[in-house]
Amino acid sequence: MSHYKAYLISRDGHHIKAVNLECVDDDAAKRRAEQLTDFSDVELWEHARRVAKFGTKSD
Repeated sequence: MSHYKAYLISRDGHHIKAVNLECVDDDAAKRRAEQLTDFSDVELWEHARRVAKFGTKSD
């Protein structure tokens, strides 16, 4: 299992919250992080490596 952080980002680009994720690989982490996009953008990181960025579903 790898440790990932999903950062919720507001419309004006500010960090709202960080969510810790333990996932077996990048694909599993991406699926979980994408579920957090109801009201904000999400950036998924594994330590210092940005894995993915997702736009909000509410646009």
